[in-house]
Amino acid sequence: MGRSCRVSRLCVLCVVVALVSVATIVTLWTIALTADDGDDDITAPWDSYRLPAALVPELYNVTLWPRLSPAPDTGLYLFTGRSVVQFECVHETDLILIHSNKLNYSKLDDTQTHMARLTAAGGAAAPAIRSSWLQPETQYLVVQLSGPLSRGQKYQLYTEFTGELADDLAGFYRSEYDEDGVRKIVATSQMHPTHARKTFPCFDEPAMKAVFYITVLHPPGTLALSNGMDQDVVNTTADGVAVTQTEFEPTRKMSTYLLAIVVCDFAHLSAAGDTLIRVWARRSVVQQGGYALNVTGPILDFFQRYYNTSYPLSKSDQIALPDFYFGAMENWGLVTYRETNLLYDAATSSNRSKETTATIIAHELAHMWFGNLVTLRWWNEVWLNEGFASYVSYLGADYAEPAWNVKDLIVLDDIHRVFAVDALTSSHPLSSKEDAVVLPDQISEQFDVISYSKGAAVLRMLSDFLSEPVFLQGLRTYLHHFAYSNTVGDDLWKHLQMAVEDNNVSLPRPVDDIMNPWVLQMGFPVVTIDTTTGKVSQKHFLLEPDSNVTASLYNYEWPVPVRWMKTGEVQRDVWWLMEQEAVNQDMRGGASWILANVNVTGYYRVNYDLGNWERLLAQLGAAHQDIPVINRAQLVDDAFNLARAQLVSTTLALRMTSYLSEETEYLPWQSALDNLDYYYLMLDRTEVYQPLQDYVKTQVTPLFLYFKNMTSDWSRVPDRHTDQYNQVNALRTACRTGVPECQTLTSTWFRQWMDLPQHNTIHPNLRSAVYCSAVAAGDEAEWNFGWSQVHNASVVSEASKLMSALSCTENTQLLKRYLLYTLDPTMIRKQDATSVITSVARNRLGQALAWDFVQEHWEYLFTEYGVGSFSFASLITGVTERFSTAADLQQLLDFVQRHGAEEFGSAALAVDQAVERTRTNIRWLQQNQREVLDWFSSHAGPR
Repeated sequence: MGRSCRVSRLCVLCVVVALVSVATIVTLWTIALTADDGDDDITAPWDSYRLPAALVPELYNVTLWPRLSPAPDTGLYLFTGRSVVQFECVHETDLILIHSNKLNYSKLDDTQTHMARLTAAGGAAAPAIRSSWLQPETQYLVVQLSGPLSRGQKYQLYTEFTGELADDLAGFYRSEYDEDGVRKIVATSQMHPTHARKTFPCFDEPAMKAVFYITVLHPPGTLALSNGMDQDVVNTTADGVAVTQTEFEPTRKMSTYLLAIVVCDFAHLSAAGDTLIRVWARRSVVQQGGYALNVTGPILDFFQRYYNTSYPLSKSDQIALPDFYFGAMENWGLVTYRETNLLYDAATSSNRSKETTATIIAHELAHMWFGNLVTLRWWNEVWLNEGFASYVSYLGADYAEPAWNVKDLIVLDDIHRVFAVDALTSSHPLSSKEDAVVLPDQISEQFDVISYSKGAAVLRMLSDFLSEPVFLQGLRTYLHHFAYSNTVGDDLWKHLQMAVEDNNVSLPRPVDDIMNPWVLQMGFPVVTIDTTTGKVSQKHFLLEPDSNVTASLYNYEWPVPVRWMKTGEVQRDVWWLMEQEAVNQDMRGGASWILANVNVTGYYRVNYDLGNWERLLAQLGAAHQDIPVINRAQLVDDAFNLARAQLVSTTLALRMTSYLSEETEYLPWQSALDNLDYYYLMLDRTEVYQPLQDYVKTQVTPLFLYFKNMTSDWSRVPDRHTDQYNQVNALRTACRTGVPECQTLTSTWFRQWMDLPQHNTIHPNLRSAVYCSAVAAGDEAEWNFGWSQVHNASVVSEASKLMSALSCTENTQLLKRYLLYTLDPTMIRKQDATSVITSVARNRLGQALAWDFVQEHWEYLFTEYGVGSFSFASLITGVTERFSTAADLQQLLDFVQRHGAEEFGSAALAVDQAVERTRTNIRWLQQNQREVLDWFSSHAGPR
């Protein structure tokens, strides 16, 4: 009898469960179907990657407890947390979608079935939770309610959760380092762009701003940092474990991606003032934060005046992390950095490291207003945040270090750099349609050279033709109007237009009509000036001129502001090219030379009739100083790239380098070396290699001797910042091309260091060049010494120089060994693996090794390293940049076919660009190899 009864109850229970399941499924699909607005889309709300607009968060109260030792049962590092998010219902709904990724939730109700608890503010009733589940594909916690939320009512959603404190450099993650023989653990964070959801459930979109109340439990003896100041620190217990509990002041209203949390035992340097400034780092290296501390105050002061808005927080923390993928992250009040970008040691760091620290600090602090205070509504316009910060970082650094003349370097470091990508048909506009950027990988893909460098270039151009006072007036009203809220790009154009009208600035069109063609279509023009007739025309510049491009609403025409000069005299007014072709009679040259885009304030290349090119070449040969130094760099870069696009002859481009034996300035030399680097990539495995080497050796030898004399036989440092850079160029290029005196010098210096490892007398500015030259000239002994010094280096920038130099060896067995090290994070940190592999690929003996390595280990790298810690875009670019044969192209296409788009993630665009670049390289080599060989052979000096 008893047995029969048990069976009957089980049957009844099964029927009930089945009926409930069917009812749930019907309900869920009813929601999906009734959401149809007349088209055929029956996608359920939780299958959409964008949040619905029904709920708006107001505040979060989050407590996190990271465990800094592994769980005994699993060996995993974990964190636990609990969160309350208060939100307002603005549209009636019976569904809560909140982002969540890789979190496990405790069941909270009496039946132990639901992952959340819902209450209403003010004692009102909240609908019961019908069901809750995780939707991993779209990264949601889904909470289905038994009835609708009321419009205008505020609710609180409570959750308890567990996540892994992994070493994947994304979300709330783990960093490790050794100090005094002890292995130490840091819990730190990288929420940007879509990783806050990996830390706690949240409305993880930039427009969903809220206030954050953060509490952190951490081991006694450690400290916790977050965006706000700590306001209550107590020792207590949790689950029977002694902990320190740190509560932080509430943040300002901000986006989830700006949240930062760190648990560590770091030390800090501080400077008091209107704003507390602190620099945090490992105790053994914290004194290297002194330079960062010294420049942060002046840069903050500069931006407060620049924006005409006070820094809105009580403190500005900056922290150097042992493991951090990006260069830095602008978390509001707690900016995180790679150690090499924040720490500077005068005894071992180069002037380039010093400049990097200043400009990156300026970039991140610029975001405190433009990006943090005022935030773009969605990631499709990320260029405005990053491009603006990139542009004004030069202004901030220039204020902190006025003797450097750093503002001119934007031409090399951003404009010339991005021209190379934006001249491909696989480039993309600065702004995309909002619905074209929805997946996390698509969002990550937006953070590329186009957004940063082209964004900086077009904003610099805009500031120039408006004038800086007018630009600043519009910028300031924009920031004041939209403080603590979100905007779209058009909002900035409107405020700039108001400033234009207030100041009676004469423009050919309104600001938005001028800027939209630069922002909403890819690419840039080449402006061609015929100085015999005064005809000026524009055309979309493409390295592969016969390529098919996607249609553009603006037909690849741009309103072009032309600043120009005639035989050394700069014309006062900007001349506008507003159509495909126009005539400017003043640009008829006669016997005078014409030069357009003075100081490269415009984002375009310039071509001329052959007669004007000849006059410019003659001027360079006779008195090159009469042409502004930035434009000497521009002439070289334009000529080489116009030749690649078949708009001028390759011989004309090469002739642009003939005057370099008389040039001593950094900008033109660096421009020439950058362009000759393409020739090395294409030709260093062909018969052209030796004549190329001989020619460059002839041109650089006078520069090498110039700096030898300037520095009293390498015993002192040049005074000017850019001379220090060009001294490195002289040494590196002279050694690479076989100048005997240079090779003897670097090998001797390195051998002296090997003999006395504790006494390195090589000047920090020269170490990168010396290390590479000596490792290339040496063998296993030099390589092993360099590797040992990587681990002995107390300054991370020194370790970085050594790691780069190790890829210079000509011993292929050592290169293979080095590549294998990247698979072991105990040998090479995950954050450094990409740069090691691409550095090996830069070695002409290592390129094939690196490509084979990437193909063989792609799945491992992609799955084990993850998108948070590995730049697959830069990896693809680095290992394929030498590709120039049909066999190379076929290997690349086979690789793409084997893996498919889903296995490239945020590198998908880089893959397309690599294929296009390879095809362009093949054509260039076929068309130019013979001409280049003949030219170098006839102009090379004695060997």
